[in-house]
Amino acid sequence: MSQHSSAFLTLVNQARQNIKEIDIETMLSMKANGDPFVLVDVREQDEWAAGHLPDAVYMGKGIIERDIQTKYPDIHTKLVLYCGGGFRSALAADNLVKMGYQNAINMDGGFRRWEELGHPIITD
Repeated sequence: MSQHSSAFLTLVNQARQNIKEIDIETMLSMKANGDPFVLVDVREQDEWAAGHLPDAVYMGKGIIERDIQTKYPDIHTKLVLYCGGGFRSALAADNLVKMGYQNAINMDGGFRRWEELGHPIITD
């Protein structure tokens, strides 16, 4: 894992104060209980192609703010975002909250923790 700069970590920590966060176990519990949500992978295209979570949709951090209203116009849609570890998805969730999305949630731990826990991965 790369070393993150202090400025980046400060930005992520500020974002985390404005958003909801859950862990993987909570997301799986929501899924098991039939709680409707959209699982959104905000990583880069090459990361997505190398492997992603089952049932996820791709909307990379570089385009999510631009495309979210077209794909999910209802600001009440529950959106669970993940990235490699939970930092980029925290920033994306913060931006969605600023855009009026009331249920943008960061999945802390992201793809790396999902892999560590041995959950299935989809490759294209």
